[in-house]
Amino acid sequence: MGLVGEEFERLVQIMETLRSERGCEWDRSQTHESLKPYLIEEAYELLDAIDEKDDTKMTEELGDVLLQVVFHAQIARERGTFGILEVLRTLNEKLVRRHPHVFGDSPAYSYQQWERIKSQEKGTKKTSAIGSLNKALPALSLARRIQENAAAVGFDWPDVSGALEKVEEEVRELEQAVQQKNPKSVEEELGDLLFAVVNVARFSGVDPEVALRKATEKFAKRFATVENFAKERGLELKRMTLEQLDALWEEAKGGE
Repeated sequence: MGLVGEEFERLVQIMETLRSERGCEWDRSQTHESLKPYLIEEAYELLDAIDEKDDTKMTEELGDVLLQVVFHAQIARERGTFGILEVLRTLNEKLVRRHPHVFGDSPAYSYQQWERIKSQEKGTKKTSAIGSLNKALPALSLARRIQENAAAVGFDWPDVSGALEKVEEEVRELEQAVQQKNPKSVEEELGDLLFAVVNVARFSGVDPEVALRKATEKFAKRFATVENFAKERGLELKRMTLEQLDALWEEAKGGE
């Protein structure tokens, strides 16, 4: 079986024990639905470990993600529907099927071929080159995926300059909507702007979801520094002017 197989089998057995009558009360009480937030949480903690380039943390977080897979598979097995064996078998078969250029006679990889095989697997007939909307994805990731599909059939700018010009155009249209104080128009134009920004990210090889998360974390860190500066100087944020706050903000920014 090998060491990998032995450790994986041990993991499956541990989960079976945790879910058994002599197991853990918390683990036994979980369902597919109750575990949903943990799967998302563990995925983002793994992303943090990757961003930090921390191999030790990555090892742990990858294990936590794997735990969620085994957890769901055990619950399904108890329901008599499927188990970890079916999960592994389905994954292995899918990987081979989707890589005919490696395991078959296809000459090379192509995004169009990948999407065609996916469509055949799901038994759906694509009515559009961009495919169906996967509403389970976060909005920024969904926009990126749709743009990738459109670009795969040639609907794209030659380079990033076209995407940047579109961002500038959408900013102007958003400004007009804001001035008109029309919430519906603001929502529409803001959506168009975000979609255009995602295109710039795609051209630049940047994941917009990760970029926004990092920007939010940077803001939170700087704001915490501003709060510390204010506290050290006996100042109260609520009573400070915008100019004073901006000065502390620039000081925090300069110290990074």
